[in-house]
Amino acid sequence: MSLNPNVNLCFSLRGHTLPVDHGFALFGSISKILPHFHSETRVGLRFIRGRYVGNGLLSIKPISELVLRMPGSLIPEYLSLSGKSLDISGHRVDVGVPTTKPLIPTTALYAHLVTTKNGHNEERFKQEIARQMQELNVRGKFSLGKRRTFKVHGKQVVGYSLLISELTAEESIMLQEHGLGGRRKMGCGFFEPWRPKNGIQMSAG
Repeated sequence: MSLNPNVNLCFSLRGHTLPVDHGFALFGSISKILPHFHSETRVGLRFIRGRYVGNGLLSIKPISELVLRMPGSLIPEYLSLSGKSLDISGHRVDVGVPTTKPLIPTTALYAHLVTTKNGHNEERFKQEIARQMQELNVRGKFSLGKRRTFKVHGKQVVGYSLLISELTAEESIMLQEHGLGGRRKMGCGFFEPWRPKNGIQMSAG
């Protein structure tokens, strides 16, 4: 067991709307407040959840949170986000008081979007995911979901939602702590316990 386990640092949010595709803008806004976040490699970020209200926008109230995943020792460096305002592509979001939540080991984990180099090629994406899982010594079974795009510096990046199943408790925590693919500080490769929903189709990797 790690002596410095990862936790989710969850900030309440207040505001109205933000773009569905907000990962890059959110990364930039946090980096303006906390410049060290830009080069930090131990922190992951979850896309902010909300209710789709049309025109590419999410309503972010009343349950939305800003979630950062990090080793517990890093928490003090991020507490100052509380009380700040984030400008996410022209949409103001106020950051509230944080709480911490431990990572929960489960047999199946899901990430809304995972991106890799050459991810536009599905076969090469699968090969890269298999390679990274082997590197982490994670032997679970992966399945691809919906192909998605993600805007970075004005360019569309291609990725997929990803389900990893048949995990041991140790593999589950390892995967949640390290993620898969790149752009973790922009919301990608952030794995959470899988909750099956109607309409989400996955295909074996």
